[in-house]
Amino acid sequence: MRENKLYANLKKCIFCAPAIPVLGCYVSKSGVRADKITSICSWPTPKNPTQLRQWLGLDNWLHKYTKNYARLIQPLSSLLKKDATWLWRPEYQVAFDSVKKRLSEAPILMIPDDLKPFHVVCDASDFAIGCALIQFDDEGHERVVSYQPR
Repeated sequence: MRENKLYANLKKCIFCAPAIPVLGCYVSKSGVRADKITSICSWPTPKNPTQLRQWLGLDNWLHKYTKNYARLIQPLSSLLKKDATWLWRPEYQVAFDSVKKRLSEAPILMIPDDLKPFHVVCDASDFAIGCALIQFDDEGHERVVSYQPR
């Protein structure tokens, strides 16, 4: 490490841990799972566009764990358009709750293996585009590496 001018602070090192926190995620031998799920799931219903933007900002950080994310947040995004009037209707609450539920059930994503081939699966509709980056694990099962909207 020193040859490449890399240094480690032993006080900040974690050894023999089952999972370690890295950039808002937990990485373990079984894969990558989201952090901050409790913050998102316990967030109260937004009362104005600013609160909705705050929640979506945190939520967007974890979009890679949620299949069909763009489709799920589409009703909420329409509330943030330039000339939209703020009126929290039942369909917005359903969308808000469904995103929170999906994130609470978020899958453990596979850690990418550069030696294995990647596959991209795409889906599109009139208002949403999404894809998933997939690899096969050692047992031959398809595992998601990342979900990506548009």
